[in-house]
Amino acid sequence: MTKLPTTMPGLQDPSAARPASLARWTPLVTAVLSRIVHAISWHWLLLFNTAIGVFALVPILAPVFMFTGHVRIARFIYAALGLSCHQLPERSFFLFGPRLAYTLDELKLLLGPDVPLRYIGNTAIGFKMAVCQRDVAIYLAMLLAGTVFALVRHRLRPLSWRGFAAMCVPMLVDGLGQLLGSWESTPWSRVVSGSLFGVAWIWLVYPHVETAMRQVRETLAADEAGR
Repeated sequence: MTKLPTTMPGLQDPSAARPASLARWTPLVTAVLSRIVHAISWHWLLLFNTAIGVFALVPILAPVFMFTGHVRIARFIYAALGLSCHQLPERSFFLFGPRLAYTLDELKLLLGPDVPLRYIGNTAIGFKMAVCQRDVAIYLAMLLAGTVFALVRHRLRPLSWRGFAAMCVPMLVDGLGQLLGSWESTPWSRVVSGSLFGVAWIWLVYPHVETAMRQVRETLAADEAGR
């Protein structure tokens, strides 16, 4: 029997065109990705600090939106950040009120004995931030430490694991003692312990990221030189 041709005469096999098409696009895609990686390797600190800055600012914007009447936006922020924080009013900072912080007993006197678990606030006492005092301190300390790191990035050595553990101990002791009912932490103890943790995290991680990004730039430069 006569074997039939697999393609019509005069027509190009589509599968044969694919390798040529891939070969044409591969250098372009590679060049674009290399440029993106190169840009990130130079500007990673700005990207990281910007992201942390946004995360530190958003919880503070929630009471601002409540105070200015943008309730739907504010409640969306409270709901979104409530997934990662307990948002207890007695452990949160308040804005636009007479006090920056209230104990649970003070809130009961002002609001009655049945204070809602995640009470947001009102115009009389102010509106709370969307995360607790400790988290506010962590985010702001990370932002400050990340900004300072820009000045010492070429000579700062990474924090040792022992040093990191030591700087985390105050937060562990303060939080665990409160959880077990041994004592009630204060706004200042939450701020200090949270700030130490935020600085420790930046000090531990950022020098390693800086080294990795420098190696990426060196690798890309070597590849460019070898072409």
